[in-house]
Amino acid sequence: MQSSLCKAIFVRMPDEPAPRLLDARSLRGLAHPLRMQLLVALRHDGPATASQLAQKLGESSGATSYHLRQLSAHGFVADAPGRGKGRERWWKAADHGIRIDETLISDPDPTVRGAVALLRYEMANVHTREIATWLGNTSEWGEEWDGATDLSDFSLRLTPELARELISKMHELVQSYRPLPDGTPDAETVRVHTHVFPSQTRQ
Repeated sequence: MQSSLCKAIFVRMPDEPAPRLLDARSLRGLAHPLRMQLLVALRHDGPATASQLAQKLGESSGATSYHLRQLSAHGFVADAPGRGKGRERWWKAADHGIRIDETLISDPDPTVRGAVALLRYEMANVHTREIATWLGNTSEWGEEWDGATDLSDFSLRLTPELARELISKMHELVQSYRPLPDGTPDAETVRVHTHVFPSQTRQ
């Protein structure tokens, strides 16, 4: 089983390359709220300029330009040639997912542990924003999507080994659904979030 902390930050589809394994340096380069938002936007919506991303995220173009350059320095984004006109610079996501080694959770460097924590919190914020957006726009989807969405939670008593097995099986199931090509009738991008974590209960 793949050993990772955040295997499903960006779920890899079957035909995509393996996700990028983050080391301590690249982790610190990504662990910033705006950089995470920029990378998520480029992954979900495709190539864009700093100005377009600034408008989408409610930031200044100076801020998005700076953080895109930082993401580029760490290999998370790259130029998207053949788009736009003149000197306008377009950016695209450079890989197909990220993976964090579990050893970084207990790294002796507190800045590395802090970067792991920030990355996890920001990913939880991304999920929260996506769910809130969906809830606020449910009326815009047709009747065919009634009953085709889910907002559920479950409580199980599991050992760590069984929890890892559950995570692996859920990820395998998601990745078994091949993305339909553009132009397929009724097909939309569907976001799937998974959260598995221990919870203390009163005895």
